[in-house]
Amino acid sequence: MKQRLQFKILLLVTILSLFSCSEYQKLLNSDDNAEKYKEAETYFNNGEYRKANRLLEQIVPAYRGKPQAQRIIFFFAESYLQTKSYYLAAYQFENFIKSYPKSDRIQEASFKAAKSYYHLSPIYSLDQEDTYTAIEKLQVFLNLYPNSEYAEEANQMISELQEKLEQKDFEIAKQYNTIRDYKAAIKAIENFIGGFPGTKFREESLYIKFLSSYEIAINSILSKKLERLEELQQQYQLILRYYPESPFIEDLNKKMEVINASLEEIKTTTTLSK
Repeated sequence: MKQRLQFKILLLVTILSLFSCSEYQKLLNSDDNAEKYKEAETYFNNGEYRKANRLLEQIVPAYRGKPQAQRIIFFFAESYLQTKSYYLAAYQFENFIKSYPKSDRIQEASFKAAKSYYHLSPIYSLDQEDTYTAIEKLQVFLNLYPNSEYAEEANQMISELQEKLEQKDFEIAKQYNTIRDYKAAIKAIENFIGGFPGTKFREESLYIKFLSSYEIAINSILSKKLERLEELQQQYQLILRYYPESPFIEDLNKKMEVINASLEEIKTTTTLSK
């Protein structure tokens, strides 16, 4: 009995769905722009953005220059944003801004254009051109509307994008250490810390610099070894000063035992040779 009821419900849903699709297809093929506009708004309000988008795309040219055009173009852009077609959303919002610079929705359109670029930003390991563009667009928005209701969200997105850039540069610097190009690793880490002084990766960056410096110092010729080992002591003290409970402390302490023993050996050898 229960299975028969479920079958009937499924059948009814299927029939309604087919009827709905048939009606929508008729609407797409219709020349009635007013009806398309009305139904596009209904679909949009019901969250059926793809259907709304297709109808809006058809009627935009017909309403250009008319009073309804401003509303239609805004919702056309919004439908692209809601369907994650971010390049098209950015283009349409920017088109809206150019076409209606005095609109009462200009601030919202400016924010959503910038937000579209934010969504185009890829994961940190990929090329970050879109990330730089997104930061630029969001900053321009904040410069124009510093007291906007969207300002907090815009600042949050900028912080997130900047952190992504930081992570990319940090991972590149870290990779030099992984492939044992220690001099390049040290230089890259120093550039990274100089470029991002407040980065959340600073602690690990100092640790990676210590590891690279350690490998160079331990394997140095005697004439350079003393100076490099003493430099490592300074690096160790710097890490301890800022990060006394560092998760890397155990490894750092083990390496400091080797460093101190090497320094003692060099000093003893130097004393005996005099």
